[in-house]
Amino acid sequence: MEIRNGVSTIMGDVQLTSPGANYFGEGEPVSESGFSIDDLRELNGVKDVVPAIYRTGIVRNGTDIQGVLFKGVPSADSAALGVSIPATLADRLDLKEGDPLLTYFVGESVKVRKFTVRSVYRDLLRTDDNIVVYASIPDLQRVNGWSEGEYSALEVLLEDRWRSYDGENRKAAEASVLSGLSAQTAYSRFSHLFDWLNLLDFNVLAILLLMILVAGFNMVSGLLIMLFRHTGTIGTLKAVGMDNRGIAGVFLRVASRVVLLGMAIGNALALLFCLVQGTTHLLRLNPENYFVSYVPVWVNVPKILLADAVAYLAIMLLMLLPSLFIARVDPADTVRVK
Repeated sequence: MEIRNGVSTIMGDVQLTSPGANYFGEGEPVSESGFSIDDLRELNGVKDVVPAIYRTGIVRNGTDIQGVLFKGVPSADSAALGVSIPATLADRLDLKEGDPLLTYFVGESVKVRKFTVRSVYRDLLRTDDNIVVYASIPDLQRVNGWSEGEYSALEVLLEDRWRSYDGENRKAAEASVLSGLSAQTAYSRFSHLFDWLNLLDFNVLAILLLMILVAGFNMVSGLLIMLFRHTGTIGTLKAVGMDNRGIAGVFLRVASRVVLLGMAIGNALALLFCLVQGTTHLLRLNPENYFVSYVPVWVNVPKILLADAVAYLAIMLLMLLPSLFIARVDPADTVRVK
């Protein structure tokens, strides 16, 4: 989810641009002609539509230079020539808040701007080809020679239920028809990244299945031991008229309490780990391999309860196997009258 949100922050879930435009430079801008941004916001499943301006540039501090992508957004610092830079760039060029940032924009002519670092933000996707500097839209409009209301792209942010491959494609088609602009989804632009995430999701499902099987067979072994130790009790209960189903119900209720207690303890420990990791980022990752600099955690209570319910039902179904042992217990062999 952290990586998914990071991608959405960079370009939105669906990006609308002029057909054939090179929105990283001074190409044809997007403007409200024949449609309005408010019309796009009213589409079912659309959370918001944010105009943005993209422009590649080269920043310099002393003798150190770095190619970056400038992104103009409405929520950027309203001060003229103020920018927010990622921690990666700040570390690489030894920059801090208040420092000047000399920038060269190369196009038909070279334009130079002296920005001021207003803030340093923590960049989730710490990669060399993803260094994004946030500026104000008016500053980049002046760099490109555009007027107010002209942008490089419109970023469409979708509700969570539409943030899938099919959902984004459907909303991209609707937005494209309404606006007459070219639409590109985050899935199509970062296909390699989402393929990797889908592989991770498959691995998680496989691990969950293996954990359920291991836990189930452990409980089966425990129940069998319990049945073997109480063979005499089972024979006595049969002798006084209790049927196999009733006796199995007694042992299954005991096993059910053990399963629920174990799941409660496991959930408590997992939530405690999520709390510690979410606040301290104790476990770190190499961003060059994992795109993020720490292990992200995301708590979804409905999915946790669903996983608990599936695990509980699967384990209890497996517990029916040792219960068949009860039917084979003969009171005549297990009950001895002294």
